[in-house]
Amino acid sequence: MKLIKVAAGVVNQTPLAWDENKRNILAAIDQARQEDVSVLCLPELCITGYGCEDAFQSRGVQRQALGLLGEIVPHTHNIAVSVGLPAWHAGGLFNTACLVSNGEILGFAAKQNLAGDGLHYEPRWFRAWQAGVVSSIDVGEESYPLGDLVFDLDGIRLGFEICEDAWVADRTGTRLAQRGVDIILNPSASHFAFGKQEVRRRFVLEGSRALQVSYIYANLLGNEAGRAIYDGDAMIASDGEMLSVGPRLTFHDVQLTAAVIDVQRTRTSRERDGSYQPSLEEEGIVAASFAFPDCQQQAVTSEPASWETGDSCKEEEFTRAVSLGLFDYLRKSHSRGFVVSLSGGADSATVATLCTLMADLAWQQLGPEGFAEKLSYLAVDQQPSSPGDWTRQLLACVYQSTRNSSETTRSAAENLATALSAEFYEFDVDALVEGYVETVEAAIGRELSWETDDIALQNIQARSRAPGIWLLANLRGALLLATSNRSEAAVGYTTMDGDTCGGISPIAGIDKAFLRTWLCWMETEGPEGTEAIPELAAINKQQPTAELRPPGEGQTDETDLMPYVVLDAIERLAIRDKLTPVEIYQSLASEHERLQLVGWIRRFFQLWSRNQWKRERYAPSFHLDDENLDPKTWCRFPILSGGFKRELEELDRLVEQEKNT
Repeated sequence: MKLIKVAAGVVNQTPLAWDENKRNILAAIDQARQEDVSVLCLPELCITGYGCEDAFQSRGVQRQALGLLGEIVPHTHNIAVSVGLPAWHAGGLFNTACLVSNGEILGFAAKQNLAGDGLHYEPRWFRAWQAGVVSSIDVGEESYPLGDLVFDLDGIRLGFEICEDAWVADRTGTRLAQRGVDIILNPSASHFAFGKQEVRRRFVLEGSRALQVSYIYANLLGNEAGRAIYDGDAMIASDGEMLSVGPRLTFHDVQLTAAVIDVQRTRTSRERDGSYQPSLEEEGIVAASFAFPDCQQQAVTSEPASWETGDSCKEEEFTRAVSLGLFDYLRKSHSRGFVVSLSGGADSATVATLCTLMADLAWQQLGPEGFAEKLSYLAVDQQPSSPGDWTRQLLACVYQSTRNSSETTRSAAENLATALSAEFYEFDVDALVEGYVETVEAAIGRELSWETDDIALQNIQARSRAPGIWLLANLRGALLLATSNRSEAAVGYTTMDGDTCGGISPIAGIDKAFLRTWLCWMETEGPEGTEAIPELAAINKQQPTAELRPPGEGQTDETDLMPYVVLDAIERLAIRDKLTPVEIYQSLASEHERLQLVGWIRRFFQLWSRNQWKRERYAPSFHLDDENLDPKTWCRFPILSGGFKRELEELDRLVEQEKNT
């Protein structure tokens, strides 16, 4: 029996924040050493931050990364640590994991498979390393191995699958196993998406079994660069058994997940496997002395948090991911809080509620002192003594009325703001609207009317709300949060420079149907460890409406567009699955009246094509699933296009044929 204590270190990094990144890395190393860990795996590109984008190509950034590596190296006595950084070699830039031990650099393992799936643009900056190739890289006056490496520490062999290396069919770990590797380290920057953790869990667990190794997985944590959120997933498995699972979506800067592995056990499993064929190739083996201390077997701690196993896992994940995203965006931008235009409707209620939940969850995990330390730049006169006190400091909600607003939405907005412990204001913008209307009427020489100028009159109300809310945000030094959702983004059901105003748009990646479901859940249950918010009932019982037409017209969003459940279904089929109008019609025809369905499909494709320019101008959104419409991170579409004219004509012909048969 050969027992070794290993750990996955999760850190919340920021691109190019050299001092902060170094502090987190050293804190992880110190904690690991205190817990007698021998091998520590830290996340991908943790020195620079993963989201540096084109700054990766800066020679200055590359030099800073190597300089920071040099500052970390002296802190690695009696421990082997992997840290990620870009490395320039032979005219190309490579994504590497550097193994450091006993105050020395041992070598740089290079990533062999690059992620380029929309959110990830690695091929733009990095080159994929070729399997089996070994070279060297100069750091200062020294030269170190670089490439497809295996590290031999006193007879214990370590190898790397860097994030995407484990997601491909021909995973790097297969060759590592043939080279007799005992431990595979996977430093990752794998973005959060609903349900994605289960996929990671499977390839970690199955990888450890099929490759007959111990496997250490360490993911980045937090809202690193503005859009992507990382869940800080940490797992250690050995020979098909999960030994330890770390907490996800935490508010801590550093999180350590440790386990004791039995190297002899995995070696025995491999010896018993008649299909195992070792590679006798010894090139790329980096040997170094290392004294592994004696350690004792530990109990397995492989159960995920209770909130991950219930029936409301998606609601829990949404709450915790966006709350963490908001918290990190707030503190990393050094903003003094949030401002939300609270309409009394579902979208703005969701955003405001998430701000309060952010304070609740961060307070629970960090405690009063940890919470205050994270936001120490605020320099508040009196230290808040509860999450509600912090919310009053951080969140301001504004109801902006016109003559078309109702008492129902005003009351719902005020009561919710009170329940959330937010500061509440009310602006009457009717005079502003009338001023704009009168100015234009005088200029064009006629009166505007709802019969002839419907859209223009709706839009000016939404746009008149923007200057005041921006002014309040500026006065508070706060972030203005946009409240647009994905369903509205798909069809452009929003007013540019009106309700789209904001620095970030937390829910722009989420469809309206899910948001309404989530609000009902928040009304009666809420996330584990928090309380439900019954004041949401006044919002949940309403039909969504923009309240921009005169009250007597009974305006609702679904009347203007189509039922949200239909809109979301068409959007998924058209944008995610890339189906044509005819194929969508055939897919949904059994569920709806056919002529009505044709109208909805036509409306969707026309509005989608017409409004790409709006999606290009939306505030940055959090990436929460693979149905995101953000052109920067996931879904690209031409601003100018043919508008699916021929495809819709094909749909019309099909329907006409059906009528005649």
